[in-house]
Amino acid sequence: MLLLARRSVVRTWRQPAATVFPLLFPILLLAVNSGGLRAETHLPGFPTHSFVAFALAVPFIQGALFATMNAGTDLARDVETGFLNRLSLTPLRGAALLAGQLGGVIALGVIQACFYLAVGFAAGVRPKAGAAGVVLLLVFAALIALSFGALGAWAALRTGSAEAVQSLFPVFFVFLFISSMNIPRNLIATTWFRDAATANPVSYLLECVRSLIITGWDGEALGLGFGIVVVIGVTALTLAARSLPKRLAR
Repeated sequence: MLLLARRSVVRTWRQPAATVFPLLFPILLLAVNSGGLRAETHLPGFPTHSFVAFALAVPFIQGALFATMNAGTDLARDVETGFLNRLSLTPLRGAALLAGQLGGVIALGVIQACFYLAVGFAAGVRPKAGAAGVVLLLVFAALIALSFGALGAWAALRTGSAEAVQSLFPVFFVFLFISSMNIPRNLIATTWFRDAATANPVSYLLECVRSLIITGWDGEALGLGFGIVVVIGVTALTLAARSLPKRLAR
């Protein structure tokens, strides 16, 4: 498993598109949104005077989407090249195989989170939860990378095609746009959009990150965020583990 994890990390860092783009694209979008939506901070009830602090949660979730694509694409390539079938000849268990494959995604997820936080610090953002909150943010980032990376792995095992996995990116991106990424749910005036954002689990992932940055220790937001990401992770890992024997048998 350790050798597979090392291979996953090295392979991830040897692909500039898989490392540089997930770092820069969310920050560029953060800069655009912060400039264009800064006036929102004057709305009554807006939770902070800094839109950068409010929007800093978005790159964390965008990083999760890239984790889905990176993990799924790499595993799909292993299926296409026959590498996965060769692993079936070894005594390596399925759970260890999946954990090793996701090693690079988790490492990249933590590094992304550190980069996003560094940009936030440079812009004057100071997390209300303090140093312990920053540590918890990194743990949450690792869990997000693991959970969404497992979704990508499941898609790869189901389809066996890197192109099919990559086609899922726009679908996942829609969930981000119909969430509370740009405005708190209680300030959304359009009823159908507010209801959609409330039903969208991505909103609670965003609010979990925001609670540590602009609120402090909000037990409800943290519980919902961590609970949802754990459910996603367990479900995705279970589905991937069930799909793995079928893929190895082909």
